[in-house]
Amino acid sequence: MNLKAVLFDLDGTLLDTAGDMGAAANHVITGLGLPPLSDEVLSCTTSDGSYALLRAGIHPELIAQQGLEQLRRRMLAFYGENLCRRTRPYDGVPELLDWLNLRRIPWGVVTNKPAALTVPLLAGLPLFAGCGVTVSADTLPQKKPHPAPLLFAAGQLAVAAEHCIYVGDHRRDIEAGRAAGMATMVAAWGYISRGEDPHSWQADLVLDSVNSLENWLRDAFSTD
Repeated sequence: MNLKAVLFDLDGTLLDTAGDMGAAANHVITGLGLPPLSDEVLSCTTSDGSYALLRAGIHPELIAQQGLEQLRRRMLAFYGENLCRRTRPYDGVPELLDWLNLRRIPWGVVTNKPAALTVPLLAGLPLFAGCGVTVSADTLPQKKPHPAPLLFAAGQLAVAAEHCIYVGDHRRDIEAGRAAGMATMVAAWGYISRGEDPHSWQADLVLDSVNSLENWLRDAFSTD
């Protein structure tokens, strides 16, 4: 593949944010007198974002009464004040990023999380100090599954798209990566939705642990 850079999704790929995202969604949901979302629902819904989390716990009629955007603003306000209480890197992520930094392999993050949340979250985690580019949902007019955010990230790293691999845990990540002409890999340790078969997404790789990813990248870059 002649790889020269690695790009990552954030939630469900590098960071397990379900605890904090779930707490924010449940803050809104229980405030309406409804039962909180279970850990099982959170684990397969977080990658779909705030709208999906709210829809998972609130009946459509109540959403119509309350207003989805108002509910989302309430959720994100709570989340913004509690960004990193339960959020943790997945096992092996600090070591992987350290290895990329040691090898001086450019890497970055392309996420559909808004910049107002992404920037302070990453700033609060020292392991992201070596991140070469961060592209959020509102960095450009387009967001994933559109390829523009990935192409922009590659350009910021001064690496051609065909020399990048994009790693993510959602179908839209793979669609965006393929459309950008990048190699793609499914982070099967992440928030895979119920009924989804990541092997059907036509990614170049499906790996079930960060350690497997690091081993694969070590092999891939050893041929450079």
